[in-house]
Amino acid sequence: MTSPLQQKLKITGPTVITANRLTDGIVVWLTARGDWASDLAEAAVLTTADEVLKLLATANADEANAVGAYPARVEIGTDGRPHPVNLRERIRVGGPTFALPGAA
Repeated sequence: MTSPLQQKLKITGPTVITANRLTDGIVVWLTARGDWASDLAEAAVLTTADEVLKLLATANADEANAVGAYPARVEIGTDGRPHPVNLRERIRVGGPTFALPGAA
């Protein structure tokens, strides 16, 4: 079986690298500086497979800080900020889709 990292990536639009921070599980995005940010607006937005593979390699080399890194499609809004394209990423950015017990 071919590893997902060895498969050819099909990049069809703006893409970011996301993962979960190891210390607390919070969703993070890789910045152009190669560090992790908890705000999607700080993520490096990539447009080619080569860019994505390079930053994904950086992310995977930093598993002491964040785990489960993968590329995620985004769209650039009228505000110039990246916004998640699919439901999974919208949930990861915005939190649960229902009120949690005890939530104010």
